[in-house]
Amino acid sequence: MARPMINGNGNGNGNGHGIHEINVTPIIDVSLVLVIILLLLTPLAFESSIAVRRAQASAKAPVKDVKEERVELTVVSEDTVRVNRRLVARAGLSEALAPILANSVERRVIVECNDKVSHGAFVNVLDQAKLCGAADIAVLGR
Repeated sequence: MARPMINGNGNGNGNGHGIHEINVTPIIDVSLVLVIILLLLTPLAFESSIAVRRAQASAKAPVKDVKEERVELTVVSEDTVRVNRRLVARAGLSEALAPILANSVERRVIVECNDKVSHGAFVNVLDQAKLCGAADIAVLGR
């Protein structure tokens, strides 16, 4: 005697129809994970409008007769920034930096940051330097 085929409903009427539905649960799970990742990373991408350029190695040494002026910023803590060896409150950085950059020919700023300082404070210092008129901003890393 032949055994009846069991269809997707669990009854054995033998019509040979199985379950022909696509399991969409894994697709939905992956889609939701991608949406969450995009939601978390989008603010980081647009937090600062500063373009980053990598330094290029040069075979020739530049010939300069003019003394090169540069402004050095060191983010010491969340509230304190060192501008050319002078400690300044981060709230007063614009007032201290704008006159220096106005007198500078190249308007180059070099920024360094201590390890304990948050990313938001560092980006805020970069934004303030750009708003004060910095043409080139270099970030020192370790």
